[in-house]
Amino acid sequence: MKTETAGPSGSLHLKVKLLDVDWFERNVPCRARCPVHTNAQGYVCAIGDQRDYAQAYNIARAPNPLVTVCSRVCGHPCEYECRRGKAVDEPISIRALKRFACDRGAPSPPPIAAPTGKLEKVAIVGSGPAGLGAAHDLALRGYQVTIFESRPVAGGMLYLGIPEYRLPREIIRQQVDAILNLGVALKTEVTLGKDFTISDLKAQGFQAIFIAIGAHKGRGLRIPGVELDGVLNGIEFLLNVHLGYRVELGERVVVVGGGNVAIDVARTAIRQSRESGVPESESHLTELGFRKMDGIAVDGAMHEAIDVARLAFRAGAKEVHMVCLEARHEMPAHEYEVEEAEEEGIQLHCSRGPHRIVGRDGKASGLETLYCSRVFDEQGKFNPALEEGSESTLPADTVILAIGQAIDLLWIRSEDGIDTTPRGTIAIDPQTLATTAPGVFAGGDVAFGPRLLIDGVADGQKAARAIDEYLRGKRKIRKRLRMKVLKDHHMHVNYEAASRQSVPVLPVDRRIGVAEVETGYTEEQATAEARRCLHCNIETIFDGSKCILCGGCVDVCPAFCLKMVSVKRITGDEKVGRLFESRYGLHLGRDNPENIALLSQKSAIVKDSDYCIRCGLCARRCPTGAITMESALIEEEIEYEPAC
Repeated sequence: MKTETAGPSGSLHLKVKLLDVDWFERNVPCRARCPVHTNAQGYVCAIGDQRDYAQAYNIARAPNPLVTVCSRVCGHPCEYECRRGKAVDEPISIRALKRFACDRGAPSPPPIAAPTGKLEKVAIVGSGPAGLGAAHDLALRGYQVTIFESRPVAGGMLYLGIPEYRLPREIIRQQVDAILNLGVALKTEVTLGKDFTISDLKAQGFQAIFIAIGAHKGRGLRIPGVELDGVLNGIEFLLNVHLGYRVELGERVVVVGGGNVAIDVARTAIRQSRESGVPESESHLTELGFRKMDGIAVDGAMHEAIDVARLAFRAGAKEVHMVCLEARHEMPAHEYEVEEAEEEGIQLHCSRGPHRIVGRDGKASGLETLYCSRVFDEQGKFNPALEEGSESTLPADTVILAIGQAIDLLWIRSEDGIDTTPRGTIAIDPQTLATTAPGVFAGGDVAFGPRLLIDGVADGQKAARAIDEYLRGKRKIRKRLRMKVLKDHHMHVNYEAASRQSVPVLPVDRRIGVAEVETGYTEEQATAEARRCLHCNIETIFDGSKCILCGGCVDVCPAFCLKMVSVKRITGDEKVGRLFESRYGLHLGRDNPENIALLSQKSAIVKDSDYCIRCGLCARRCPTGAITMESALIEEEIEYEPAC
């Protein structure tokens, strides 16, 4: 790997790095960016190369107990880092391929391997992604885990925020049940601060506590008219709809917000007008059980506006409008979510900020907005500029405020010893998630604010590791790199020209009720998409003792990622310096004439792996066999140091 920097004399220096374990961990960017380090490249290639869908599922499932949930609604940060998307054209559709692996390759029912023996008792408060992630990993380590959940069912906002047309309830139930079947106990309808305290948990013999209560409060607006009848909070609207209650909205709904939750609310509201049999009482809800619950806005506040807007149509509205501060291209919601909302008839009003809610006889009748000329100021801070004199009013029977989520910390008592931050979150050590109270940990939205679902799972796993070390002793992790020579490495025909496969969706006129909008790849589509992968775990390895510096590899490289350069242009860290000193007796960076003369007599082949497409032409072109294509595997060994 190399990067170019200007040297003291103005000449370009090439900063190179040696291929060690740390480098190979970073060199597969999709895996490195995933908060739980899913080997996305591994399951993508299992689909495209071997068509082994069970193996693809096993690879995707290994680090992620909520893999099937994530295959539907993950914010897929891995795709934003995909090397193909940065170096060639568009990224691999990683999340859609994960769904294909889960739909085709998952065992039914999934195997349960409950651990034998029980260690200390651990309490988890909250059963969202962070709480479930922690419960899963702690149970596998042998701890007695009990989850305390304030709602009637486990899942947190997985049930109460994400509409069923994005995430079927049966999938959530299966994943929760798999975790409970590991021996995890669940207590529902018990609320921290109301039914029990942190002190109560300690008195019950819990040696460690993980707080993962999420951000279940909706943010409000300080504008005239918010007290009027017909003004709803987006989060509360989602919770009521997903608990099975009918919400009367009238014919015209205005949703304030530009995120995905607001769009989902609007899309759900319009669907409710088309479906029948909506439960109107708690008895109906009890009969339906898990199937009537909904889940978390995947990106926290970023999803709220779209969720709200799409739900509004399902709730019976004939017209749904979205008002957001951002211009169309600046909206924080995912582009495909916005496009789907527009296809379903939701009308966007961008670059407009709420000024006041107008009313008649104590009831909302419209939203007055002003033109927003900018959302952020020169320092990059959120500071919208609304222009006076640009008033415009949208008639409305209901106004839903979907502008983000807030955290309830009123349960904290002075004797708990838990500090908070100025942002209204629990203060934690970011490395261990430990709070200021001994034995008490916190993660997910309550510690970091609304984020991706997969970030919550990662927090739960980090908390499980920290609790394990707190109760059992420090862990030492040794990493070992294993390389495998690929004797006949070839990529698939025309892989570099293949276009990204669009994910199939239901036609607009069939998007009713709880039917999933995305229908998933066919086998042919999944295979074609998976074969676009650049196999970032494969690297060209050079044997300097065989290389004759003929430059054949440089000439044949279609991506121009290889260069033959003078060694005097090379610089690097201490590892690179020690290599040159031990092998050649040269000292990189020294400017004495003798050293410079020696460096000038040497040449080297350097490679920029960011642009390599793993075609293998360099290895096939090399006349001496100095280049091999090799795959990398990183293995871990864990040892414990006894706790003090």
